[in-house]
Amino acid sequence: MAAPQQQKLKVHGPVAVTANRLTDGVVVWRTPDQGWSVDLNDAAVVTTAPEAIALLAAAQQSDIEAVGAYVAPVVLDDGQVLPGNLRERIRVAGPTFELPR
Repeated sequence: MAAPQQQKLKVHGPVAVTANRLTDGVVVWRTPDQGWSVDLNDAAVVTTAPEAIALLAAAQQSDIEAVGAYVAPVVLDDGQVLPGNLRERIRVAGPTFELPR
């Protein structure tokens, strides 16, 4: 796998970096202060490929807290940050079916 700085990343609108928390697998979002949050509205949102690559590189160096970091599209709507595609909507909302008890 190529280093984040070497990846050809195309950014067509706002994006954020997401991963899964190592301790329990919960979806987390990279924050502007280089932390992680379970709230998408806390995410650092960028709009250019160089910004996204830098955010991703910093997130991947923090693999003790979260793993599998990648750049995901988001939508900005009246001050809210919303998932930008179906995959992220499912990751934010949870499974699309009821889990057995």
